[in-house]
Amino acid sequence: MQLVIGNKNYSSWSLRPWLGMKVAGIKFDEVAHDLYAPNALAERLQFSPSAKVPVLIDGDIHIWDSLAIAEYLAERYPAAKLWPQDIVARAYARSVCAEMHAGFSALRSTCPMDIRQKHPVVMTPALQADIDRVLAIWHDCRSRFTGHGEFLFGHFSWVDAFFAPVVTRFVTYGITVPAPLDLYMNAVLALPAMQEWMADAQAESSVAA
Repeated sequence: MQLVIGNKNYSSWSLRPWLGMKVAGIKFDEVAHDLYAPNALAERLQFSPSAKVPVLIDGDIHIWDSLAIAEYLAERYPAAKLWPQDIVARAYARSVCAEMHAGFSALRSTCPMDIRQKHPVVMTPALQADIDRVLAIWHDCRSRFTGHGEFLFGHFSWVDAFFAPVVTRFVTYGITVPAPLDLYMNAVLALPAMQEWMADAQAESSVAA
């Protein structure tokens, strides 16, 4: 399989399937795509009908949405347990991933992912509401489903992959979180795959247009 991803410093959407596959030990070839190259749009259209990344290529199959990629891989690699095994926990996990996938527009626009830099946060009511909702989700997952594990549903799951870009945003913009949610953030940041992604992001030179 091949996973086409955008710039590691900026592409929060690409981080999600990349991190899930790395942690689960799913083998793939990484295809780096510079979102800001002069011919970037034409290049993306060669493998993505939406002209967006990430794209998972599995033979003749092209999957061009991070949530669709997550579902495909969960079906193809059930032993990886990327969704919780309990039906109630799994339904909740899918719900919060879908919410992250579709919402939080203030967080995305005000605090875009930028691993290489530190920026002051310009707090607005809409941004504060998004932050509060993220923290409520994390707290609820940790309270209801975590068991004795470090992650939101105990073991690493797609939910952690989908919220990993938020963790980087909170670091970049100096957004503090209450204990023990800071311990959760540290667990995500300490993942070897996450460390690899962040090191690669630091080594990039492209700047967002």
